[in-house]
Amino acid sequence: MKILIVEDELRTADYLSKGLTEQGCTVDAAHNGIDGQHLALTHGYDVIVLDVMLPGQDGFAVLRALRAVKQTPVIMLTARDRVEDRIKGLHEGADDYLVKPFSFLELLARLQALNRRGRKQEPMQLRIANLQIDLLARKAFRGTTRIDLTAKEFALLAVLARRQGEILSKTAIAELVWDMNFDSNTNVVEVAIKRLRDKIDAPFSPKLLHTIRGMGYVMELRDTDAGGGSGSASEAQGEGGAL
Repeated sequence: MKILIVEDELRTADYLSKGLTEQGCTVDAAHNGIDGQHLALTHGYDVIVLDVMLPGQDGFAVLRALRAVKQTPVIMLTARDRVEDRIKGLHEGADDYLVKPFSFLELLARLQALNRRGRKQEPMQLRIANLQIDLLARKAFRGTTRIDLTAKEFALLAVLARRQGEILSKTAIAELVWDMNFDSNTNVVEVAIKRLRDKIDAPFSPKLLHTIRGMGYVMELRDTDAGGGSGSASEAQGEGGAL
């Protein structure tokens, strides 16, 4: 998920940013209503966490401006447990509400629920040959073997699996996984691909993660691999090549 946090309490914003990043989310943060509104209107987010009391302009004003042009799911935060505030936020277009202090795990569950609601057409279980990916539980298996992945490795796997059969360039992967534009000569993506391949492909058959010289990477089951043959050996040798 790509999430925007608009929260003027720096400790709270940092705590949420760190926790959500550890869950594999890409997080932007703003500490006032003006900056928050600018980010919300100019970038695409899966969910926005919006505090009610903000300097510059309050969360209600930000929500009204957002709802004039976008329907991005919004969960509002408030330090005041007043029914009137909750009703006002919901009338303005908020999708959910949390009163401070709140549990991080509850916030995470609500964010995941809002994200699923916005992606009803997307399955939560992906399968490619004997590779199984549970996007909700954030687990991956080859057959019955659980594969231990870091948050970024799982995010990379999910990006490739969701686009099964589609060749993704290093630039596209960098933007989708890290939300950054890397220099085309950097080896960050190559290193991440190698680590992922070592975990999901090297010990197993068939091979699913392939390097397309001069173009990028693709995850797919190839006819030559269906019988258990290794289809990525030569590709792995060229991992460091420019794409």
